[in-house]
Amino acid sequence: MAFFSQLDLQEILEILSVFQWIPVYIILGLIPVFFIPYFLVYTKFWALSVLALTWLAYDWNTHSQGGRRSAWVRNWTLWKYFGNYFPVKLVKTHELSPKNNYIIANHPHGIVSYGVFINFATEATGFAQIFPGITPSVGTLEGIFWLPIVRDYVMSLGVCPVSELALKYLLTQKGSGNAVIVVVGGAAEALLCRPGASTILLEQRKGFVKLALETGAYLVPSYTFGENEVYNQEIFPEGTWIRFIQKSFQSTLKKIIGLNFCIFHGRGFTQESWGLLPFNLPITTVVGEPLPVPRIQKPNKKIVDKYHTLYISALRKLFDQYKVQYGLPETQELTII
Repeated sequence: MAFFSQLDLQEILEILSVFQWIPVYIILGLIPVFFIPYFLVYTKFWALSVLALTWLAYDWNTHSQGGRRSAWVRNWTLWKYFGNYFPVKLVKTHELSPKNNYIIANHPHGIVSYGVFINFATEATGFAQIFPGITPSVGTLEGIFWLPIVRDYVMSLGVCPVSELALKYLLTQKGSGNAVIVVVGGAAEALLCRPGASTILLEQRKGFVKLALETGAYLVPSYTFGENEVYNQEIFPEGTWIRFIQKSFQSTLKKIIGLNFCIFHGRGFTQESWGLLPFNLPITTVVGEPLPVPRIQKPNKKIVDKYHTLYISALRKLFDQYKVQYGLPETQELTII
């Protein structure tokens, strides 16, 4: 193709590594959705569909019981190219002792959460070397694990459901040295993510603090600088027909699959073009100081609020300490709603 002649091989591989990410999930998801019913009803290979469904039933709880990670998949060269595209960087400010378990809360969600994926679901930025003895598990929507093939793919990366059952299992049944990574603002926060913004949903997000108290896991604040810069989100004026359509889609998707609909764009295959590739701007996840938390079987609201306030204070301190170093102005404030 003509545009490839303008790029060197390194850049081509980086672009393709990012471009493949979402389509691979879609393709892997569609294969069983179409082929299992087709083989079952229309071909003589119905036994293959029965075997696939039997295995799915047998393996149904695996994703909530520690998963089935693969060091080989996490170390694919593909992820190195993916991370170098931006580039993505992981920064440690304090040691995480393998003697404890941790909830690493991350902000902001961004449109796609590239920083969390590369830094914690792969070894592209060297998590195992930066935090030796710590096993990371990235929380995501449980619905992903209902799809054959896709569930095995994401489990191999150390991804787990962001459910109380799955997270508690990792923090109480797998010994020590475990870290679950939770993007606290969730998909709803994506609507707030745009270049120049530092607004996060946290004021009423206290479930992760309650979980920390119930399991005795240390709370660790982390902030991904640059996550909001890699896409431009379009927010249309109230009262316009396109705003009405946008809000209708948001409401429908929220009810059906728990996702929010936002209109965004980035670059195309070349720097000057328009498309859905993210802008290749630096993304840096800074992991802060662990906040020790006592283990309380049934923490009351007062205790949860206390540690939630302590967490917010630690997050603000982290943000203010590193914001200028990673591209934000000194006057930038972290807005929590």
